[in-house]
Amino acid sequence: MDKAALPSIDGQLKSIQQLIQTAKFNDAIEQSYLLIEQTVDTQNKIQLWYLLAVAQRYAKSLPQAFSSINELLKLDDKHSRAYQEQGHINLAMTEQNNAKISFEHAVKLNPSLVASWQELIEIYRASQQNEDVQKVANQLAKLKSLPPALLAVTELMHEGKLLKAEQICRQFLQNNNRHVEGMCLLAEIGIELKIYDDAEFLLASALELAPTNIQARSQYLNLLIRLGKYKNAEQQVENLLVEQPDNLSFKVAKASVLTGLGKIEQAITLFEQVIAQDNKTAGFHLQLGHALKVQGEIKKAVAAYQKAYQLIPSYGDAFWSLANTKTYRFSNEEIKQMQTQLGDENLALIDKVQLHFATGKAFEDNKDYNQAFQAYQQGNKLQHEHNGFDINKIEQQVAEQIKHCTTQLFQNRGQLGLNNPDPIFIVGLPRAGSTLLEQIIASHSQVDGTMELHNILGLASRLRGRNPSSDTSQYPQNLSDINPQYFKRFGQQFIDETRVYREQAPLFIDKMPNNFLHIGLIRLILPNAKIIDARRSPMACCFSGFKQLFAEGQDFSYNLEDIGRYYQAYLKLMAHWHKTLPGFVLTVNHEDVVDNLEKQVRRILDFCNLDFEQSCLDFHKTQRNIKTPSSEQVRQPIYKSATEQWRHFEQHLTLLKKVLND
Repeated sequence: MDKAALPSIDGQLKSIQQLIQTAKFNDAIEQSYLLIEQTVDTQNKIQLWYLLAVAQRYAKSLPQAFSSINELLKLDDKHSRAYQEQGHINLAMTEQNNAKISFEHAVKLNPSLVASWQELIEIYRASQQNEDVQKVANQLAKLKSLPPALLAVTELMHEGKLLKAEQICRQFLQNNNRHVEGMCLLAEIGIELKIYDDAEFLLASALELAPTNIQARSQYLNLLIRLGKYKNAEQQVENLLVEQPDNLSFKVAKASVLTGLGKIEQAITLFEQVIAQDNKTAGFHLQLGHALKVQGEIKKAVAAYQKAYQLIPSYGDAFWSLANTKTYRFSNEEIKQMQTQLGDENLALIDKVQLHFATGKAFEDNKDYNQAFQAYQQGNKLQHEHNGFDINKIEQQVAEQIKHCTTQLFQNRGQLGLNNPDPIFIVGLPRAGSTLLEQIIASHSQVDGTMELHNILGLASRLRGRNPSSDTSQYPQNLSDINPQYFKRFGQQFIDETRVYREQAPLFIDKMPNNFLHIGLIRLILPNAKIIDARRSPMACCFSGFKQLFAEGQDFSYNLEDIGRYYQAYLKLMAHWHKTLPGFVLTVNHEDVVDNLEKQVRRILDFCNLDFEQSCLDFHKTQRNIKTPSSEQVRQPIYKSATEQWRHFEQHLTLLKKVLND
């Protein structure tokens, strides 16, 4: 038979499903075994082991079915339906307790598995676990109230099949465009896919349709906090607290919003009030620690983080937060505790990643550089596999900026923006010394420090739209076509939206490093802005990024080849900006700042049209809230030791060196 005429693997899988549905179990078993021998694709093997186990259970071959499920779990130990099937097999073998454990594991991985909940409610009834019966009944009622399409969407989401879930959800909403739950689900998918502007629009629209929907407003609040839109978030959390004034989660969200708005004292007071009511929730102590760290109360922050891991010994975020102070030193007992937790097969992925990064820091502090690198590498590998980052897309973005942001564009449209001189943008790569530059400049009486603001990235995202396959009207190509009046409007919008983060000084800093990709856009909407490129030597900068677990937005940093290529793309684009916008960007090398602080401070202040002030040299004495990992480092006088730290790891960095040299 011609190989091309053989049915596809999808067709063969459907054929096995049909055999099971028509009770031809032995035929299904035979066909499954045959295909398992032939296929090399892991995902196809997983599906085949699953179908084989189902067919074997129906054929009453229970030990064989159990064996097939175990083979599947060797390939994917987070497969929720495998645990559900394991539960069914255990029930058939009258192993009631094992069935309960399997079903509980299944719904922990995927809370939308109706069959597992239905079995659990019977098991709980039989053992008179009345409280659990009520919880399961509530969950089942919620799931059964969903239209079948949305139930399928929730299942796909929990299985990580986000694009398929998005497709079904969009189809459902085309016919049910006022369905609030559907809008919330699509927004949730958008957040997972990092399409934040879509998610924000969907949730705002859902609230217009259903202003009293607590779930939609809570989801919207969390997204606004994630995007750093704290003023809008403040309005949402106040609405929620009117509805539920005693809800501790909403109070904690309000405290987080206050932290974002720079109202640290109020935030700390509110965190402490919440903890006085509930001191057993580890996350509350963690959030308090973050606020204390921003304020510079490092000893109290450390105590809060330690309390968090004492409550939950596997709490990776608590350990990483300690490491992320940069000045904390782990005890031998703490290192042992982290290693013990990492040995737990059931440890959640995020805890595993955070603990690897924290142990890396602990080993590095102990000068055990080989073990430190292994820990960093393991953490990075897990995070890289999870986030699905593609460096080619960044390189394509850079190529598009170079292609479309030309000298001619700025000649034609360079004077259309808002002539406001207030913003000073600090751009570059993370861990390149931008927090130090911010602290120096914000020590000047005429400048407010703020934070890494998301506004320019949000504007670029809106201009980009959701149809990347289209050749027209996509950012940055559309910068030469859009209505000329928009540029001033966008500039005014930026000034208005960022005012909430400022105090009384005439100038302010936005230190979002990723804005280097959008310097052309900044020039068009705010032609009098100042841009400072914080640059650090390649190996030091890239390896420092590799050691850092970022809260969000720096997905390139979890792979040595990616981070090297990203640095090269950054250099290429910065060279383009210098060529097309001469004098608009000031490059400040971190090593030059370390070697001759006063010379570089005077150079920066001249560029910003600011008079020299001694306070900029004494930057470490400036009292202000700092929200980045380097907060403790910039509260100390300048030091040179960090510039060569990467050399301790040089033997492991051959790939990075090669990419940077290429």
